[in-house]
Amino acid sequence: MSTDILLSAQDLSVRFGGVLAVNKVSFEVRRGEVFTLIGPNGAGKTTVFNLISRIYNPTTGSITWHGGEGGAPLALTQQAPHAIAALGIARTFQNIELFEHATVLHNLLIGRHVHRKTGFWSEVFFTQATRRAEIEARETAERVIELLDLQHHRDSMVAGLPYGVRKVVELARALCTEPKLLLLDEPSSGLNVEETADMAFWIQDIQQELGISVLMVEHDMSLVSKVSDRVLAMNQGEVLAMGSPREVQSDPKVVEAYLGTVDDVSSLRRAA
Repeated sequence: MSTDILLSAQDLSVRFGGVLAVNKVSFEVRRGEVFTLIGPNGAGKTTVFNLISRIYNPTTGSITWHGGEGGAPLALTQQAPHAIAALGIARTFQNIELFEHATVLHNLLIGRHVHRKTGFWSEVFFTQATRRAEIEARETAERVIELLDLQHHRDSMVAGLPYGVRKVVELARALCTEPKLLLLDEPSSGLNVEETADMAFWIQDIQQELGISVLMVEHDMSLVSKVSDRVLAMNQGEVLAMGSPREVQSDPKVVEAYLGTVDDVSSLRRAA
């Protein structure tokens, strides 16, 4: 296995009753790249995310994580769901999942919980180790706030923030776990054109400045073309094509299943 591979999925299938939601899907995510899953609604993209997050168990197939100590392979499907973040995998959701009656800063500090090593009595007596952990958590949160230009919203309650800002806050909380792989589920969903352009900027910064690999599900092909190194197109639970954004959007099977009309394809090529 190449040392460039961070996560690999082999022949993934999952069946819900009589429905085969994912059928023998295989792919690899390389270190430092943005790898994007595209496809029409019901193609199986979010199901793949849920398999990696351990929300679902695959019926057949395997997912291997190479981001551990020394890059030793680890069978992800044998890990408990609560252990995934500690391995270095963070996720955002299409429907924002935040603590709305907490401030932006407190939401980000919750993202640091996975790194806490102090015990119950250390917390009760606020020992030196606990103080160091608190300072480290705050410093990390402040770095992420600065990276994503959230300074103005640091002490604001999440419930009172515009939708687009809340999307960035969820991204910020995921970054506070200091992941090696970031799963972004429809990051542009619900955003306007300007906010989507900002999201593309953040994703590029996360990849280039932080060196974090990104696995993304996305419908906005302008965003996909701008930030993706490789794209995998799915339809009805199966792989249609994989390659660069330009290669995939030009594939006849992808055009038929997802991109639609000739005008759609022309606009995507201009975006690329």
